[in-house]
Order: sequence, then structure tokens, then C-alpha cells
Amino acid sequence: MAAALKAFLNSPMGPKTTHFWGPVANWGFVIAGLVDTKKPPELISGNMTSAMCVYSGLFMRFAWMVQPRNYLLLACHVSNESVQLYQLSRWAAAQGYFQKKEASEVAEKQ
Repeated sequence: MAAALKAFLNSPMGPKTTHFWGPVANWGFVIAGLVDTKKPPELISGNMTSAMCVYSGLFMRFAWMVQPRNYLLLACHVSNESVQLYQLSRWAAAQGYFQKKEASEVAEKQ
């Protein structure tokens, strides 16, 4: 057990590196997004949520391409992408982007 702990502590992905602490800090975005799912969709910023989606998409690729591969960062950004896309869908629904075409066509004819 002590040998496994020592190996983890000294590994290239261990807690002595930014490969560990960067993803740990980024989990704050995921937690904040999950907390925000309880808030009304009118409070969601479509611009900021879109920016967070782009950010997580870019860093998913970074986490996959960096050597050694950073699976903790990848998991963090996959989770954040999921939460932010859900928030973006809530925002879009509140803004009326998912209304049926027929309803908008009837409104245009009147």
C-alpha cells in the first residue's frame, strides 16, 4: 500500500504536478454548473454558457493530446461540456428557440 501511494505521489500525473491540480480546480466549473441547474433559465447567460461549451471542447482535445494523457482533465471537461450543453438547452427553450414552426407560421400570417 505504501509503495502504491509513493508511486502515485511521484507519478507524472500525481499531486506534485499541474496535471493533477489543474483538473481538480476545473471541477469547480462542473459543480457551479450543477448548482445552477436549480436556478430559473431566465438567469442563464447564453453567451457565457456558449463560451464555456467552446472552452471545454478545446480543453477536451488538449487533455487527449498532451503527453502523458490527462484523463482527469478529460473527464472534467466532458462533464463540464455535458452540464453546459444542458444549461444552453434550458436557456434556448426559455428564449423560445424550440417552438414549433407551425406556431411561428400562424403568428406570421396574422
